[in-house]
Amino acid sequence: MRNSLVLVILLAGAAGAAERTVAIRPDGVFLQDGIPIFPLGFVKGPPPDGRTPSGESAYAELKTNGAVFQRCGSLPKRWGPDAEAELDYWMRRSAEAGISCAIYIPDLAAPAEQAAQDELRRVVAKYRSHPGLFVWKAADEPEWGKVPVEHTQRFYDIVHELDSGHPVWLTQAPRGTIESLKRYDGSYDVAAIDIYPIGYPPGMHSHLPNKSLSVVGDYANWLREITGMRKPFWMVLQICWSGVARPGKTLRFPTFAEERYMSYQSIINGARGLLYFGGNVEAGWSERDRPLQWNWSFYYGVLKPLLREFHPSGPLHPALVAPESKLPVRVEGGEGIEFTVRETPSHIYLLAAKREGATVQVTFRGLPEAEASGEVLFEDPRKVTVSAGGFSDWFGPNEVHVYRFARRP
Repeated sequence: MRNSLVLVILLAGAAGAAERTVAIRPDGVFLQDGIPIFPLGFVKGPPPDGRTPSGESAYAELKTNGAVFQRCGSLPKRWGPDAEAELDYWMRRSAEAGISCAIYIPDLAAPAEQAAQDELRRVVAKYRSHPGLFVWKAADEPEWGKVPVEHTQRFYDIVHELDSGHPVWLTQAPRGTIESLKRYDGSYDVAAIDIYPIGYPPGMHSHLPNKSLSVVGDYANWLREITGMRKPFWMVLQICWSGVARPGKTLRFPTFAEERYMSYQSIINGARGLLYFGGNVEAGWSERDRPLQWNWSFYYGVLKPLLREFHPSGPLHPALVAPESKLPVRVEGGEGIEFTVRETPSHIYLLAAKREGATVQVTFRGLPEAEASGEVLFEDPRKVTVSAGGFSDWFGPNEVHVYRFARRP
């Protein structure tokens, strides 16, 4: 699919609804109805009729705080009339709440046999005009699972033979090599890697020498190289996973600071969307969560305040949907600083994070010399002073700072 392709979603069945459009800009930013969005998703979200601990609609809560989509579908070897009816209901309830679905049917996600291919064609024809559809999800972690490339390519080809209006998303495990993952590059429109570094011992999910939190950025850089930045990519980050939830393992969740660092490090290294995995993992539920069948304890303690930083109405959102700047900004004086610069007509943004190591004071240079000061977003009332196009600040290990500079006339 060409990056500039306009993805048309027909709101069939929604009385009086106008046609909606979704597009992927050449810089990887998603547009919905012409409005730039930063997709935030859940794998998986709450049940279709789920409630928050206070009794409110679960989907309304997620939508209010910026969620765009969730993965919907069946379990492996379970696709049939009952699973299809459940998917119908899931998608209807999602669409009613304004949250879209990434359809994932493992039995059809890498169709080898003719029967599976025919069934995939039927399913695509059925749901391609559904108001709840956002993307199609291909086989999960196919390189690690030894799924032949021709099978994932067949899924991609069948989907786009019938539906040119919704992209195909493919997630790889943090395994293999850059070259082995590149073989799948033709069979998706949106790439992703899932990486869950929090656990005992640390870094069990990583197969790289780096077992620290910053391995998230290493895998994001893999995707930059694999895709050549010709296609957008998302990062799938941790709520709860089997490495901390199985019997004999020590249950552990990311703290707010850890989740925030992983999220911003992903964005700094090029991610154009984020997903959070494991809210539906039963072993992670508190007694309050269990009747509600979702990890609201983690959501309220960690995710909700983080999602508010990315909210479409918030001060950071224009940077999340802006192209990477070509300003010659550089950093001096410390190891492990990663950053990206984004520009809008009214502001210059600098998102920066530090990998593990010592606390350091660094200097950023290369900003327009007319700038005199900048806000440090989400650390109000802190500001930085700009002199001759540069400013200094302190960074501790896995610390994030988000700077915003108002353009002068």
